[in-house]
Amino acid sequence: MPNTPALIGEGMSALATGAAATEADLAEARQIFDAVGLTVVVKEDLMNAVTGLSGSGPAYGFIIIEALSDAGVHMGLSRDIALKLAAQTLLGAAKLCLKGDKHPGELKDMVMSPAGTTIAGIKALEEGKIRATLMAAVEAATLRARELGGEK
Repeated sequence: MPNTPALIGEGMSALATGAAATEADLAEARQIFDAVGLTVVVKEDLMNAVTGLSGSGPAYGFIIIEALSDAGVHMGLSRDIALKLAAQTLLGAAKLCLKGDKHPGELKDMVMSPAGTTIAGIKALEEGKIRATLMAAVEAATLRARELGGEK
């Protein structure tokens, strides 16, 4: 199951092997899905979690980019510059997570300085329960995927 960024070769796909699938089958499937982004292999019973996180995830990202862009406009930036700043900033952050060897928390700490602008922004995000809200979104989407699949 690839997600929508596969449309531009930046997709995230997850494969689950069936009981009859061979290693050759898996290799062939990976080759196909790797053509449109990255691929992971998970157990079949985790595919609903993949749907909740990665299948629905682009929409979560779009909302975050839109909100950051709106905030930039609110603070005086033009829409086109605010959108470019928001989208490229998240793209760069995502690439650091994928290509680096540091945990996202460590990367976040590299941006912050004592009593600086970033920690002030992080405090506002935490007061808004951003982590709990994002986790709840993935959980809700996962549970809905289970419902749609006829699982309890």
